Amino acid sequence: MNHEQLNNNKVYLQGIVASAPEYNHSVMGEDFYSFDLNVARLSGKDDILPVIISSKMLVHPLNIGDNFAMRGQFRSFNKLVDGKSKLILSVFCRERCEWDDETNSNLIELSGYICKAPIYRVTPFNREICDLLLAVNRNYDKSDYIPCIAWGRDAQFVGEMPVGTKVHLLGRIQSREYFKHIEGEENPIQRVAYEVSVAKLNTMLA
Repeated sequence: MNHEQLNNNKVYLQGIVASAPEYNHSVMGEDFYSFDLNVARLSGKDDILPVIISSKMLVHPLNIGDNFAMRGQFRSFNKLVDGKSKLILSVFCRERCEWDDETNSNLIELSGYICKAPIYRVTPFNREICDLLLAVNRNYDKSDYIPCIAWGRDAQFVGEMPVGTKVHLLGRIQSREYFKHIEGEENPIQRVAYEVSVAKLNTMLA
């Protein structure tokens, strides 16, 4: 991976291991495992985030309740679910780190292109929000498609941007529970969405 592509997508997380690592997939003979990481918010509500890690980084095993700190990338891939393409998001661990009580436990920095018209709205509590989908270039001519949500003046700012605009943003990764009504099902099904909550956003030269 070249330096620019590495800097397009940078994540730092530290939290508590919430589930034991389970086999996920293999690439070129290297096994990868997935587990959930419980990352605390300042508000007191935690985010439960999916992490993918190489078996090579599990020489020292991870157990539920362990402290875990990492650097990596927020990645996506499309999976066929019930005949429809679904965007699957997870945090890819590139490096295990030492725990640091002085460090923000959830940081992400992205540079990418708006690939879908932003959706600006105002909530019943008069809060301005804008949803956007960012295409972030990765190696081997791949891209990660990252849902983001901007607030306040940033929501106004990005809400008027055309598709193809290049932006740089800082924020945190959050998990959000919601209920979805499925045709043929009597009760709605609870699901979890992952997105970037934007703290700072600026445009870039393409």
